[in-house]
Amino acid sequence: MSKKSICVYCGSRFGKEPGYTAQAEAMGQAIAAEGWRLVYGAGDVGLMGAVARATQDAGGETFGVIPTHLLEWEVGKRDLTTFVITETMHERKKVMLMNADAVVVMPGGAGSLDEFFEVLTWRQLGLHNKPIILLDAGGFWAPLKALLRHTVDQGFAEESLLDFVQSGESAAEVMALLRRALS
Repeated sequence: MSKKSICVYCGSRFGKEPGYTAQAEAMGQAIAAEGWRLVYGAGDVGLMGAVARATQDAGGETFGVIPTHLLEWEVGKRDLTTFVITETMHERKKVMLMNADAVVVMPGGAGSLDEFFEVLTWRQLGLHNKPIILLDAGGFWAPLKALLRHTVDQGFAEESLLDFVQSGESAAEVMALLRRALS
């Protein structure tokens, strides 16, 4: 069986709750402990940096993808197992998803939401069949889950849209969902 790769989308900031960083670190450690590879946005700031450093510190493999215009802003982490530089954000997202078996979305801002909605849309359109899991630390994604429910209730999406997204409240819960989905 080949090594699994987990794409983690998350903030380039730490957010206000210390629990977000703790879960990013736990996620990185768990990915490494499972023998899986982290695929992420190649930044060395915020939750992105935390998940990557935790993966590396636990002996895990890292695959980072960053567009040229964010190399300085997100402090491109060049000591990764694989470091890919793209021209555009769209290309970054495509390379990340193509090199992953599943997607985990941790707390983050507009960029994380953009990444989430793109992979969700691609899943809805049948362009991939990869698990999408929200790491709902401290209920961070409750408003997003309510919005998805509202979208379905208002007739703008099929009920099946909700089946494309799972959530866990901790890295441990997310890992259990990933193990089930990828076995």
